[in-house]
Amino acid sequence: MAYDLDQFISDCRSILARDPGPAGREEVRTRLERLLGNPDFIRRHCSEDTPRGLHVLYEDPKLGFQVLAHINDKARVSPPHDHGASWAIYGQATHYTDMIEWEREDDGSDPKHAKLKPAKKYRLTPGHAGIYQDGKIHSIDYPDYARFIRVTGTNLDQIHRVRFDLKTGEVQPMTPQQAT
Repeated sequence: MAYDLDQFISDCRSILARDPGPAGREEVRTRLERLLGNPDFIRRHCSEDTPRGLHVLYEDPKLGFQVLAHINDKARVSPPHDHGASWAIYGQATHYTDMIEWEREDDGSDPKHAKLKPAKKYRLTPGHAGIYQDGKIHSIDYPDYARFIRVTGTNLDQIHRVRFDLKTGEVQPMTPQQAT
């Protein structure tokens, strides 16, 4: 029997209740890669027939984590951004997503301006997942029709997050579902 969404959610609940820190999140990341290997899951939640947009597949009432399907129509390059006090795991379902992880070159003392430099660049391909711990700055770039599953520690629309303008150095608060 193939590993399915219900099993994944159950595993996430058990893992994050036992260890909500980086080691537990890494276990969730590996389970997400296992889920992405299930063609029935991909067909049901990430196919050409899946309605476009952001779909909440699950939100845990006790632990707060979310499982979301991003079904994109158009290519997009996000500005560098963080997930505030949360973490996020991106798992590629179709096509690819180019990721850049960023580091601050300044000391972070000015909350309205920042100077960033790329620290790591890589491509997520179908079946692979990347994790971004609390406060990690990253940007994403994907082509038309890319689809990915994102697991977050909480509903990101409910917490303070920021995005960074590379040209001006301006740091701005993000609105719900911006740069996801």
